[in-house]
Amino acid sequence: MKPDSPHIALFIPCYVDQFYPKVGIASLELLEKLGCKVTYPQGQTCCGQPLANAGYERDTVGTTRHFIELFREFDYVVAPSGSCVLHVKEHSPSVPGLEKEQAELHHKVFELTEFITDILQVEKLDGKFPHRVGFHASCHGQRGLRLASSSELNQTPFNKARKLLENLEGLEWVELSRTDECCGFGGTFAVTEEALSIRMGKDRLEDHLSHKTEILTGGDMSCIMHLQGIATRNNQNLKFLHIAEILNQAIS
Repeated sequence: MKPDSPHIALFIPCYVDQFYPKVGIASLELLEKLGCKVTYPQGQTCCGQPLANAGYERDTVGTTRHFIELFREFDYVVAPSGSCVLHVKEHSPSVPGLEKEQAELHHKVFELTEFITDILQVEKLDGKFPHRVGFHASCHGQRGLRLASSSELNQTPFNKARKLLENLEGLEWVELSRTDECCGFGGTFAVTEEALSIRMGKDRLEDHLSHKTEILTGGDMSCIMHLQGIATRNNQNLKFLHIAEILNQAIS
């Protein structure tokens, strides 16, 4: 670690903390391997996104205030979730008395692959991962944070996750027929519109299976969790890993 390394606060979403702690550990180890000083603030809680998405944004002022007070002193805040990062940056309610601190913090919060490519400016990771990898581009990360280009826009194609993955020795990037289609999870959408959500997830999985994806990855465990659940119930032979797990394994 360099003496002038940025001090990173690792922000871990609730579902990762509760169900996929290995993703949080992989994120920590990966950032440290890239020369960052990383702290996991023990007092962190939910960012408030589920409550806000259900229509109770006014009731998330407390969690937003707590987030600002806990994370504002760090150089950067990094999370392995585009969904939670987008909520904190653009959808969290304004907190009276902390407007300045909140605005400053919004410029320091990054999704993991975004931080590695844009802030650390990593052009290539040296490592091995000899597998056929299919990538699921989550909606909030892609269209909210602009982590990848969107097929409906006339723009030069780019994908920050692909930039990190495709140079790994042995990795085969799977080209899908529909590169940026929603998986159908959408948080509460998967509960209120269960049948439609499952149908969308099945379509997403079929695209991967028809192109012989071995490992399905992405930047949001919520979407991966949804797809993994459908695949498991249908006895489909796919492995699921968060991109942090792949990158951390590859360069270890």
